[in-house]
Amino acid sequence: MNQEELQHGSQASNEEANGQSARTAQTKAAPVEPVACDWPLRLDKLPIGKDAVVATVDSDDQSLRQHILDMGLTPGTEVTMMKYAPMGDPIEIRLRGYELTLRRADAARITLENIHDAHAEQREQAHGGSTAHPALGEKTYRPRPGEHPVPAGDPLEFVLAGNQNCGKTTLFNQLTGSNQHVGNFPGVTVDRKDGQIKGHPEAVITDLPGIYSLSPYTSEEVVSRNFILTARPDAIINIVDATNIERNLYLTMQLMELDRPVVLALNMMDEVAANGGTIDVNLLESMLGIPVVPISAAKNEGTGELVEHALHVARHRERPGRLDFCSADGPDAGALHRCIHSVAHLIEDHAKRAGIPLRFAATKLVEGDELVRQALHLDENELDALERIISQMEEESGKDRLSALSDMRFAFIGEVCRRCVVKPRESREHLRSLAIDRILTGRFTAFPSFLVIMGLVFWLTFGVIGAWLQGLMEEAVAALTTLADSGLAAWGVNPVVHSLIIDGIFAGVGSVLSFLPLIVVLFLFLSMLEDSGYMARVAFVMDKVLRRFGLSGRSFVPMLVGFGCSVPAIMSTRTLPSEHDRKMTIMLTPFMSCSAKLPVYGLLTAAFFGRGSVLAMVSLYILGIVVGMLVALIFKNTAFKGEPVPFIMELPNYRLPSAKTTVMLAWDKAKDFITRAFTIIFAASVVIWFLQTFDFQLNVVTDQADSLLAGLGGLLAPIFAPLGFGDWRASTALVTGLLAKESVISTLSVLLGTESASALTALFTPLTAYTFLVFTLLYPPCVAAIGAVKNELGAKWALAVFALQVAVAWIIAFAVHAIGMALGLA
Repeated sequence: MNQEELQHGSQASNEEANGQSARTAQTKAAPVEPVACDWPLRLDKLPIGKDAVVATVDSDDQSLRQHILDMGLTPGTEVTMMKYAPMGDPIEIRLRGYELTLRRADAARITLENIHDAHAEQREQAHGGSTAHPALGEKTYRPRPGEHPVPAGDPLEFVLAGNQNCGKTTLFNQLTGSNQHVGNFPGVTVDRKDGQIKGHPEAVITDLPGIYSLSPYTSEEVVSRNFILTARPDAIINIVDATNIERNLYLTMQLMELDRPVVLALNMMDEVAANGGTIDVNLLESMLGIPVVPISAAKNEGTGELVEHALHVARHRERPGRLDFCSADGPDAGALHRCIHSVAHLIEDHAKRAGIPLRFAATKLVEGDELVRQALHLDENELDALERIISQMEEESGKDRLSALSDMRFAFIGEVCRRCVVKPRESREHLRSLAIDRILTGRFTAFPSFLVIMGLVFWLTFGVIGAWLQGLMEEAVAALTTLADSGLAAWGVNPVVHSLIIDGIFAGVGSVLSFLPLIVVLFLFLSMLEDSGYMARVAFVMDKVLRRFGLSGRSFVPMLVGFGCSVPAIMSTRTLPSEHDRKMTIMLTPFMSCSAKLPVYGLLTAAFFGRGSVLAMVSLYILGIVVGMLVALIFKNTAFKGEPVPFIMELPNYRLPSAKTTVMLAWDKAKDFITRAFTIIFAASVVIWFLQTFDFQLNVVTDQADSLLAGLGGLLAPIFAPLGFGDWRASTALVTGLLAKESVISTLSVLLGTESASALTALFTPLTAYTFLVFTLLYPPCVAAIGAVKNELGAKWALAVFALQVAVAWIIAFAVHAIGMALGLA
């Protein structure tokens, strides 16, 4: 598809799209029969397949109410009840062209009117023509007074901002050549990422977490807003999902209020055209007063023109052509217009001193944004005057301040869409998603589907693909070890050095490398689930289950990611909207068995359980989940009392996972694993070899029981004696496992001189081996994960996580060993 097609689509598509129907509040609908019901009907009682118009939105939590309004669920919006979750809560509704989930308790605070059967309405479409497009630099916006263009070659900073799941990270990868993780789950980017724009070494771009508005509701949204306000980038690249432009433009309007250079990137224009829709890009650009560039980030179409426009507005300091979006229609619109301008006049000098854009500051004060209010340092008289101005607007318009602002923005967006957008027919992607959801989120099929999918993932990882690749890797490592051993012997290398290389480095690092295929395969499957959009459905299905343990459905995704690695799982808790849920999820995530523990499971289960090794490994994963649930119940009634926060989340369409993204993620994980193998594990193997080779007088020992390591490990051995493995070698392996869980195997391999089953049986019995695995499963994760907890919550919480897991691991392992002894399994 060329650039001309991206901008306007074909004339045939226009004609086809003009004949299509779409469901939206801004429509000319055919008469429909109202549905008899108790009055007033609330959203939680709306039957499946029925349409209704939102009458009022209420909530005891003002930030939650604002978030609901920002998501487009405003009075006057038509919504359709799509489904209830398998356990009856939460619900899924459709509005403004996308699916949104929320709990029934929150939906019960939203009243409805005009309830009727779901119907296909004829949307008031744009004319479908095209507007002349000026050449680059031909149209001028508003250069900043007194500012001169940035000389060519001088550094420029850009920020990439947009709604969650609109393609930000995909575009970032295309612009920078970077290989960031792209996921089809809201909130994949949990921190800012920087990169250099290809071909422009002077231009640096920052990818921020997704954000629906500049009124942040989650920790990740705070990251985005703070960076945009404080870093003062030279220009903002605002990426929007063109297939759902109505909702995405809400953030665009707020970014424009910042009065900084902005370029609008219309992403997924290929999907719009393929489904019979068009967007008059040039008219849209004229109405907004900012450059608008149609692109397809996934296909790397239009990105070159986007970069040119971004560089141009940044160098020439071209600000948006309009900041005022108040409609002149209606007395309520005039009341809000006067209110905003009165507030702007009141705070003008304060905003200038604080370095906050005036229009942005004014609208935020009308919203009641406490952060902006504090930054402006208004005195009591000014605060009283501010409240009088806002109260007068509410009285004149008949709307509260939040509703008035959201109505103003969506009214402007509705007008823009009516004039510029030929809405596409029902997209193939959406129809496909609805069909898949009938099974994956169905009342009777959701939970079985989840168990089947996860069972298939583990079976393919441990029993088929991963196991086969692991066998190949083991043969390669063994062949390389034999070759090195022969070479060193033939060369006549000193026996101590020979032992260091073979018994220390090759035994330690080689034993860990053999498990690389298992880890890569597991990450591949988890990445595919995330890219496909299934993770969001899992959160929807699991919300009511997790609520019984004091968590929300959104907490399930970080914990699921924890099966791959605890570090990104802990970081991804930033997507959670409350500190309550975030802290509790961080405390529980390490109980999910990360992939770094796979080498330990693989070695010991293969040695002691033979054909039952896969079952033994799966039982460990299940045990970790069960223990996490028990700890969650304790937390819910002690340290984390109170209900979890509301569950409000967009459900993206299912998409085929990107082969490139999946392969690059696997490569990144492989590089990370190999790096650790040749740094942390390498160093640990050398240290362990040294400590087990020499005594306290630095003499080479003939019996390892006389070594430095035996003396140090012996100090901890009594702690593990009640668990059945009081041998100093086992305790030493667990200590080194705190550096990296793979070090448990490398340490045992060095200490035993081999990782054969016969050597392991001298150290463990089947019962003590399983008990050892249980302790490995539950005791603290690697230092990197503890460091991630420290970065997210602070040193006290990191220490609490460490202490909690040591205690839980010891107690559960003791119980497993005691039960095994009672059953005569010793």
